[in-house]
Amino acid sequence: MTEAKLPVDDVLADVRQALARGTSAVLVAPPGAGKTTRVPPALLGEPWLGANKILLLEPRRLAARAAAERMASLAGEKVGESVGLRARLDTRVGPKTRIEVITEGVFSRLILDDPALTGVGAVIFDEFHERSLDADFGLALALDARGLREDLRLLVMSATLDAARVATLLGNAPVIASAGRAFPVETRHLGRVPGARIEAQMADAILRALRAEPGSLLAFLPGQAEIRRTRERLVENLAAGLAEGLADRAIDIVELHGGLDGSAQSRAIQPARAGQRKIVLATAIAQTSITIEGVRIVIDCGLERVPRYEPGAGVTRLETVRVSRATADQRRGRAGRTEPGVCYRLWDEPESAGLPAFTSPEIHAADLAGLVLDCAAWGVADPLRLAWLDPPSEGALSAARADLLSLEAIDGDGRLTATGHRLRALPLPPRLARMLCLAADQGAADAAADIAAVLVERG
Repeated sequence: MTEAKLPVDDVLADVRQALARGTSAVLVAPPGAGKTTRVPPALLGEPWLGANKILLLEPRRLAARAAAERMASLAGEKVGESVGLRARLDTRVGPKTRIEVITEGVFSRLILDDPALTGVGAVIFDEFHERSLDADFGLALALDARGLREDLRLLVMSATLDAARVATLLGNAPVIASAGRAFPVETRHLGRVPGARIEAQMADAILRALRAEPGSLLAFLPGQAEIRRTRERLVENLAAGLAEGLADRAIDIVELHGGLDGSAQSRAIQPARAGQRKIVLATAIAQTSITIEGVRIVIDCGLERVPRYEPGAGVTRLETVRVSRATADQRRGRAGRTEPGVCYRLWDEPESAGLPAFTSPEIHAADLAGLVLDCAAWGVADPLRLAWLDPPSEGALSAARADLLSLEAIDGDGRLTATGHRLRALPLPPRLARMLCLAADQGAADAAADIAAVLVERG
């Protein structure tokens, strides 16, 4: 199976040359350039790689699955042959696997267990602009691992990124820029309705867009509750005949968020059936690394839900905030992946100038107890000894150390204790892991595991 030429193809030779001359590079490529599925296969024949693997890091399981499935299909294979996948609850790798698509959290575990990254020749950080804690931590560990692996190649890829800062962090690495796919997207601002619920505005905007434009539609909402209420409102309006010119039987309304299982997510990004139009109601999960065939209309509410740690309560809550300009551009770009499109924004045009330029790094708002615990396992009592694009604050680190000391996970010198080793063996935040260990010691492991699952799974 072959694919038509993509914009990133024009710079693949530059990427290969940069990684042949040095060990780091930065690739900036707009949505639709093809970087996710084109770059890893292009590096397979490089002499410096030899028989080693390439790891491609994705911020979400959906993006990881989509990338692996696409590269495997282009090779005429199934995932698990030359292209593998390693994500939570979904691992498909084999003896012939040369490219492994993995989630960022899985990579952190992998490198902590094997600092030399045995059998790995290159690590590619895709969609790095999302600035997740796992991505920042993974890059810091990979840079530190260079003490063991001077030959390890690191490539950071992004659609919207302050490339100069990343290049400096990587030792003044070369920056390579690719053009994007040149399908124009018209932007229309609908403004906000004071006092109106977001699902009411979104449902009205969706019906308006469907009447005005052909094709399927992707709508961005903050979370699952807003998605559910928007869907209910749309179904009611279509069934009642309130949407003039639209037949409910010709429209397929689907949800796309992290609370769905993998098969449901995969169905959501499939093209609409013949004779139908699809409405995809999605969270930020659909912003990057996936293409939904047939979508040429995007409606952006301008909001997203992000985790915020509350030290006083000791819990991480989800907070609704305005998106950055970079995120808004990412969402807009979803409308022009396969043909010219249109993007409706539920805010007034002058408001765009007031949006933050880039998404705030998660490291500035996250609970850092897990990070400090992992650093202790790495042999670094002070995380600030690692190279960070945006270092964690001393205050947040002090609070994390205090939590870990109270959990008996580290000693006074910041070294990992026997209890700390037990906590790290569980894929949970340290407090929940400690709860589970204590419960297990009292014969109540099953009940504690149920409680932990409810607290961890935001869906």
